[in-house]
Amino acid sequence: MEIPPYPASRPLELADKPLLDRLCEELQPRISELTFAGLYLFRNAHDYTLSSAVGSVIVRGKGYDGTHYFLPPLGGDVAAALQIMYSDGHSLYGADDSFVEEYCNSSEEVTELRDSHDYLYLREELATLPGSRFHKKKNRINYFTSRHVYSVALFSNEYRDGCLQLLDALNQTSRKEIGNSLRAEMEATADALQGFEPLGLEGVVITVNERVVAFALGERLNRETSVCHFEKADPFTDGLYQLVNREFARLLFQECRYLNREQDLGETGLRSAKLSYHPVELVKKYMVRSLL
Repeated sequence: MEIPPYPASRPLELADKPLLDRLCEELQPRISELTFAGLYLFRNAHDYTLSSAVGSVIVRGKGYDGTHYFLPPLGGDVAAALQIMYSDGHSLYGADDSFVEEYCNSSEEVTELRDSHDYLYLREELATLPGSRFHKKKNRINYFTSRHVYSVALFSNEYRDGCLQLLDALNQTSRKEIGNSLRAEMEATADALQGFEPLGLEGVVITVNERVVAFALGERLNRETSVCHFEKADPFTDGLYQLVNREFARLLFQECRYLNREQDLGETGLRSAKLSYHPVELVKKYMVRSLL
């Protein structure tokens, strides 16, 4: 499908998957936003549009605070595409350390975005929870498994309705306190469950008495890394989140060394939970704007 030349743009569509898959494969991104599913599922939340300049595909979007930005150009002449976008007053979101080192200089202001940093883990550690560092996680899992007869399965259409029912129950529970980011994530999760096959997602499901009580969905991010986009569990059942986290790492993308579990968006509880799994790295993200 044709992508209009900048400054024109059009909405991101499912038909763009082959092109963006190829460009991301060439790039081997480290930030969790740069997969087709990651973009497509949040296309409404961030108003993602596509345009092209000097052979680069440019994804433009909008943050939850209304800030407009563009993501790192894909393919083509990246340096020239950046200058075109900067000259029109646009800010770049999602530059990582290597991008900043290669493309940024003293004529740009580079701002670190701690709330957007991705949490990167050794997949094998999350799959096995070795040693005393993960003692509390193992205790939570043991608490659950000693009290419930449960099953773990790979996600398929057989479990879609059960996952959607769990998601609806979570929506009902959090309705009074739901913010823009959580609302967008819930909508994206529902879309992912409905369209996991064309989007190339994989997942795990945990059931108790044939009822879905937890699930997680993700995909390959780069050759060494998978990414978990969505993880949901019955919040009133202790140990479920720890179990579905472990099973995702244990059963999926076993050829990957790392697992990216995305950002915390500045939420204190989520940050504490992600840090408690001992990430090997925070994949830093930056906002870049021209000073000229």
